[in-house]
Amino acid sequence: MDEAKHHVVVVGAGFGGLELTRALAGAPVRITMIDRRNHHLFQPLLYQVATTSLATSEIAWPIRHLLRKRKDVTTLLGTVTGVDRAGNRVLLEDGSSVAYDTLVLATGARHAYFGHDEWEPFAPGLKTLEDATTIRRRILLAFEEAERETDPAKRQALLTLVIVGGGPTGVELAGTIVELAHDTLRGEFRNIDTRQARVVLIEAGERILANFAPELSAYAQKALERLGVTVELGRAVTQLDAEGVVFGDTHLPAKTILWAAGVAASPAADWLGASADRAGRVLVEPGLTVPGSPDIFVIGDTAHLLRPDGKPVPGVAPAAKQQGKHVAATIRARLGGDTVQRPFRYRHDGDLATIGKRAAAIDFGWIKLTGWLAWWLWGIAHIYFLIDFRNRLAVSLSWLWIYFTGHRSARLITQGDDDKG
Repeated sequence: MDEAKHHVVVVGAGFGGLELTRALAGAPVRITMIDRRNHHLFQPLLYQVATTSLATSEIAWPIRHLLRKRKDVTTLLGTVTGVDRAGNRVLLEDGSSVAYDTLVLATGARHAYFGHDEWEPFAPGLKTLEDATTIRRRILLAFEEAERETDPAKRQALLTLVIVGGGPTGVELAGTIVELAHDTLRGEFRNIDTRQARVVLIEAGERILANFAPELSAYAQKALERLGVTVELGRAVTQLDAEGVVFGDTHLPAKTILWAAGVAASPAADWLGASADRAGRVLVEPGLTVPGSPDIFVIGDTAHLLRPDGKPVPGVAPAAKQQGKHVAATIRARLGGDTVQRPFRYRHDGDLATIGKRAAAIDFGWIKLTGWLAWWLWGIAHIYFLIDFRNRLAVSLSWLWIYFTGHRSARLITQGDDDKG
C-alpha cells in the first residue's frame, strides 16, 4: 500500500463506516478501518436473534470478508480509547496509535438508563450480538425455570416478560416474544401452559412509536393488544431490580426485563474533548466536521445535527449511510483542491416497524400502510439491504418457515450463566 497517499482512518464498521469506505473506492487514499469487533452487524434485525427467529450468522458478516477485495483498506481489530487532535493520532487500548490525515468516527451508540446504570444487570439492552444472545437465553430460561417452579406466584413472575420502551425495538420485541410464547412454545412443556405468559410493554410517553403518525401508533397498539401484549402508557419506570419493575404506583413482579427505552452515543465526544448533547452525541458542523478540526468527521449515532425543521437527524441506518456517502464526497472534493464545506442534507425515506409475523406499520409521509401488506414491504426492504445473497436466502427461508408454521429454529440456550441465570 502506498504510504504517501492521504490516510483516512475510519473508526467503526457499522452502516456509516462501511458506506464511507465503499464510496471511497478508487479514490487516491489509503484507508484503515478500526473496530473492536470483527463483524459488521445488521442491527435492524438484531431483535430477531434475541427472540429466536434468526441465527447470529444470518445478520452479521466478518469485516475482513466484506473488505477482502479492497487492497486500499487495512482492517484492524482494536479498541479506541482516545484521539490526539494535536498529533493527528488515534489512541488504542493496547498503548499503540494510528496516525491519520482524515479521521472519521462512526462509532454508533449504546443503551442508556437515564442515570440508573445499576438497572443494566437486570434489564439488558439490545445493541450487540452478545446482547441478543443474552436476551435469548434469559427468555428461554424463564420458561425452563417456570416448568420446575411449584409456587404459583413465583411461576407467574417467571412467565411475566417486561419490555421498557415503546419505540420500534420495544414494539418489535413485544410482538415477537408474545408469538414465541403463545405459538412456538405451545405444547412443548408439561407443567406450564406457555399461553399463560404475560408480555408487558411499558412506555413513559402517551403513545408507542412516537415518531410515527398518531394513527399508526394507535394501530400498532391495537395490533399488539390483539396478539396478547399488555401496553402500559404514560408511566415511567422508577424502580427496577431482580424482582420486577415499578412504574407509576404499580409494582409488577417479573423475572425477565428487557430495556428498549433509550440510547447514548459512544464516548467519542470525550475522546475529542468536544461539545455534546445530553445523549453524548458530538455537536458537529453542518458538513459533519468537529468544530475546530476540519480533518475530523463524526457520523451516524455519534453525531448531533439538526435538520431544517429543527429536529435532529435520527439515529437510523439510512441516515448513517447517507452521512458516510456525504463525507466520502467531501474527502474526494478536498483531494481535488475544493475546500468548500457542503452541508449535509438528510433525506428521510420513512419509518418502519413490524408487529409480530403478520402486521407492520410503515410511514413514508406521503403514504401510510398497515397490516399484511406493510409486513411484506417491511420484509422485502430488510432483505434487500442484507449484504449478500446467502444471507438474503437464509433470512427469507427462515421468515417463510415462521410465517407458515409459527416455528422458530434458533431456540438455543448458549453462553455461560450470568447474574440472572
